[in-house]
Amino acid sequence: MLLLQILADGFVTGCAVGVVAITFAYVYSTTGVFHVAHAGVYTFGAYVAWYLLQQGLPFLPAAAISILSCAAVGALIQKYVYETLARRHASPLVMLIAALGLLAVLQNIVAMAFSPNILQFDLPWRLEMAMVGTVFLSYPQIAVVVTSLLILAGLMWFSSSTLLGQRIRAVASNPSLAEVTRLRPNRVFVIVLAIASGLVAVPAILTGVDQAIQPYTSILVLLSAVIAVIAGGIGSLIGAFVLAIVISMVLNVSILYLPGRWSLAFTYTIFIAFILIKPTGLFRTRVQRAS
Repeated sequence: MLLLQILADGFVTGCAVGVVAITFAYVYSTTGVFHVAHAGVYTFGAYVAWYLLQQGLPFLPAAAISILSCAAVGALIQKYVYETLARRHASPLVMLIAALGLLAVLQNIVAMAFSPNILQFDLPWRLEMAMVGTVFLSYPQIAVVVTSLLILAGLMWFSSSTLLGQRIRAVASNPSLAEVTRLRPNRVFVIVLAIASGLVAVPAILTGVDQAIQPYTSILVLLSAVIAVIAGGIGSLIGAFVLAIVISMVLNVSILYLPGRWSLAFTYTIFIAFILIKPTGLFRTRVQRAS
């Protein structure tokens, strides 16, 4: 019973991390930027929703505004930071340093504007529980699972069945050719950052409701997400999502047998070994970004 509950909690966490992973992968496979500032956007989204709730706004409007705010932040990052650096022919290392700087700026702005301490959402339903099979899940946990699966399905449908999604895939496959054929890759990159940043606000808010929020915890979430992206196969949304769930469940179970400070290292060691053995990832993708 305890093991099932731990696995269920790991599955919920994995779904939230999975959304971070697929949105990170969506950005990287399209733009080629290792967008670690994604963790800062994740933090920003949770705090915007918390602040609006403190001002008396109902949860759903507060969440919607937070999602739109994150989308705007993502678009601005691409337009005024990454695009500017790309025009100046910045190397991938410079892009990564810029992304790290943005992450630090976003997290510290949140810490200064609100608090570096742990904050909780004041919502009456956050502690209500429901029995799902033989395990108990809180309402926010159920919301995390449902919304995460919907986001995965929606992003896959959008990528394969809409004109804009196919345009994004074309740009991801060959940005240079996309420029020649007037697909306007720079505009596409802004759209992709906006979509990814808006979507990542959803698990940020719901996980914050379920647990709590703190400005610097998103770095660990991003680390798990990046490992899932690499181990799942860069460019494979399903691979990133599945591996995020597996990592979270393994991490939860390992706590039963190892001290907390060792379980994290043990879990990540397993996946580093996996990456060394199978560097292409568990799932291959037909869309490969041209250099």
